[in-house]
Amino acid sequence: MTEKIDFKKTLLLSSLIFGMFFGAGNLIFPVHLGQLAGQHWGLATIAFLLSAIIIPWLALIALSQTRSAGIYDIAKPVGSGFAIFFLIATHVSLGPMIATPRTATVAYSLSFANWLPNNLQTIGLFLFSAIFFGIVYWLGSHEHNITKYIGKYLNPIFIFLLAVIFLLAIFNPMGQLSHTPNIAYQTQAFSSAFLEGYNTLDALAALAFGITIVRAIQMMGFEDTATISKITAKTGFIAILGIAIVYVGLILLGTSSLAQFKFSENGTIALTQIITYYLGSFGGAFLAVMGTLAVLTTAIGLTASFAQDFHRILPKISYRQWLIITIVLSFVASNFGLDTIISWALPLLMFLYPIAITLIILGIASPMFNNARIVYLPTMILTLIPAFFDGIQHLPFSITFLKPFLTWYATSIPLADVGLEWIATTIIGFVIGLILYKLRNVQQVADIELT
Repeated sequence: MTEKIDFKKTLLLSSLIFGMFFGAGNLIFPVHLGQLAGQHWGLATIAFLLSAIIIPWLALIALSQTRSAGIYDIAKPVGSGFAIFFLIATHVSLGPMIATPRTATVAYSLSFANWLPNNLQTIGLFLFSAIFFGIVYWLGSHEHNITKYIGKYLNPIFIFLLAVIFLLAIFNPMGQLSHTPNIAYQTQAFSSAFLEGYNTLDALAALAFGITIVRAIQMMGFEDTATISKITAKTGFIAILGIAIVYVGLILLGTSSLAQFKFSENGTIALTQIITYYLGSFGGAFLAVMGTLAVLTTAIGLTASFAQDFHRILPKISYRQWLIITIVLSFVASNFGLDTIISWALPLLMFLYPIAITLIILGIASPMFNNARIVYLPTMILTLIPAFFDGIQHLPFSITFLKPFLTWYATSIPLADVGLEWIATTIIGFVIGLILYKLRNVQQVADIELT
């Protein structure tokens, strides 16, 4: 049995993790953030990296610390029913409902959408997404080769293409970084950028990708659980560090682009403008290839982790059958268009992200209380309540009878107006859980002494 991982395998696994993480949102949201933040790009970058880099990295640490193979394992201390609920909710969000369909729509927006007339956009998206998900199935169905496809081939090509743009920007910057921020970023740059990091979906993705990363390590000959955990933490850190560097570069590109362009409606438009500025007419083809490679690796990772996790829970349905299910559903959802997907993403993310962050923190802190359920329960209950209301507040439609209450909630509860009120309640729940844990231990010791 292999005990140590060599440099070549470390690099390959790091590239695999980078490729799975870095997808649709990771490419377009930092660029748009740079434009929105303007001269406040520094504070916005710190906040964005906190939610889009530090928390996903901590997720990998939590998986390693608790020796969990994925979402179900890390949520199980709350209860098996809750773990199944969170697994399904996370995978449906990352898979057929938001993230996986978004990979196809972003790839289309960065490529053929720019070349087809308006009357052909619907059929264009249909055909493109059909071919795109056909490729995803073909590559993902060979489970044993996922590491090779993503880590060895697709991701290195993408990194090379992205490096070309960064080098051009370094030697020929578009302008200064002292531009007027968007209204929200003039007074709430930190909280706005922190929540923007939710859009990358990486805290959820880190938990979902855990099973795919573990499988990849096992296929390299590692079987010991402790060794797998160490390798996950090490290669995850390398990959996350690389993504952080890319994020900073993309944010700076977005901010400096304001010297040449006005605020864009979204990151796709901003990135297209930047690439065209540097590469002219060739930029369209360059962006199409680079963008498609970025989202293709993530689509493979998302669909594979979905199939692996659900096959683990319901083994009567094979890995390939689960893969077909998630790909077909993602194909259908992608044809509703990028705007519809984004409108439904926000309420789900506002609900799921606090839960994911809380589980990550509990996983890391678990040695303090031996992973005791008595700590998990009050902490999670006091996370779920504000997360639920945050999700409702951001629904793409209004619930009339709840409107007065939601207005009061947003204006009366501290940090509710920026979607971060769950932080205080989660801390309170955690403290309550620790007190209950200590009291239980004292009672157990007293009972032993009496006997």
